[in-house]
Amino acid sequence: MIRFIARRLRYSLFVLWGVVTLVFFLFNVLPGDPARLTMGQRTDVASIENARKALNLDKPLINRYFIYLNDLSPLSVQESTEQAQKQYHYLQLIPVGGNKIVVAKWPYLGRSYRTQKEVNSILFEALPGTLILAITAMLFATIAGILLGILAALKQNTWLDSTSIAASVAGISMPSFFAGLIIAYLFGYLLHSFTGLNMTGSLWQYDPFTGRHLALQNLILPALALGIRPLAIITQLTRSALLDTLSQDYIRTAYAKGLSKRDVIFRHALPNALNPVVTAVSGWLAELLAGSFFVEYIFGWKGVGKITVDALDKFDFPLVMGSVLLTALIFIIVNLFTDLMYAKIDPRVRLR
Repeated sequence: MIRFIARRLRYSLFVLWGVVTLVFFLFNVLPGDPARLTMGQRTDVASIENARKALNLDKPLINRYFIYLNDLSPLSVQESTEQAQKQYHYLQLIPVGGNKIVVAKWPYLGRSYRTQKEVNSILFEALPGTLILAITAMLFATIAGILLGILAALKQNTWLDSTSIAASVAGISMPSFFAGLIIAYLFGYLLHSFTGLNMTGSLWQYDPFTGRHLALQNLILPALALGIRPLAIITQLTRSALLDTLSQDYIRTAYAKGLSKRDVIFRHALPNALNPVVTAVSGWLAELLAGSFFVEYIFGWKGVGKITVDALDKFDFPLVMGSVLLTALIFIIVNLFTDLMYAKIDPRVRLR
C-alpha cells in the first residue's frame, strides 16, 4: 500500500509539474502588460517600471519560470528579510549562505492584479462553496442514479426501463450550463411563487437588518443543474453493469441455494457491479469540483468557478493560474483516492 501510494505520488508530481509549466508559459505569452493591469491605465511611467521590477517582469522569461517554481514549492530558498517573511509566511529551516535560507511554506501563487489580495486567500475563501456544491450534486446524482439503474435493470424491457433510458440519454446530451439556464428560468422565475427558490444566490446571504445568515435553499437549483449529467451516466452504467452481473453463474447458484431476491441483488450482484459506477463517480466528482464554472456563474454561486470567470473577464492572470493549478491538484487527489477504493470494493483488484 505505501509503495503504491509513493509511486502514484511520484507520477502525480510529474503531472503537476507539467501543468505548472504549461500554465506559466501559456499565460506569459498572452498580450497585455501585467504591470499596467496592476497599477491602472493612468499611472505614470516610473510607477509602472517599479511594478515591473516587483513582478520580476524585467527578468528573462526562463528566470521568471524558476522564480515561479520556487514560489510554488513547499521547500524553497528565500531571503531572510522581514519583507520576505511577511510575503511568504515561511518557517526557517537551514541557512545556505548570505541572507538566503531554506524555508517551509505554503505554495505562493502571487497576488491578484485587480484586488492586490493573495491568490491563496481568494481561492481558499471560495473553495468551500465549490466543495459544498459539487459534493451535494454528486450525492444527488449517485443516490438517484444507482436507484434508477437498479429499477431499470429489474424492470428490463418495460416502460420504466424505456423511460429511464430516454431520460438518461436526454440528460447526457444536455450541457450543464444549458440545464442551468432552463432550471433557473423555470424554477427560479416562472414557478418562484410555488418553489420559493431564487434564480441567483450563494450559500451565505447578507441582510441589512439580520446580518449574515445561511441560505441552503440557494443550493438546490445549482446542485440540480450540476448533477443532471452524472445522474444520467450513473443510471446507464448501473443498469448495464447490473444486467451483466445478474446473468453470471454465481447469481444462479445463489438463487438455487434459496436466497431471497433482495439478498442476491444487494449482497451479491450490486457490489460486483459497482466498479464502473465508482469510476464514473470519482471522475465526475473531480470534474464537478473543478468544472462548475458556468453553473456557478449562472446562479451567482460564490465559488472557485465564479471567481475564475470574473478573473478571466478582468485579465487577472495570477488568479486564473492559481485556479487552474488547484483544479489539477483536485484531479490528482481524487484519482489517487479512486485507486485505493477499488481494492476495498472489489477484492479481485490488487494494488500491486
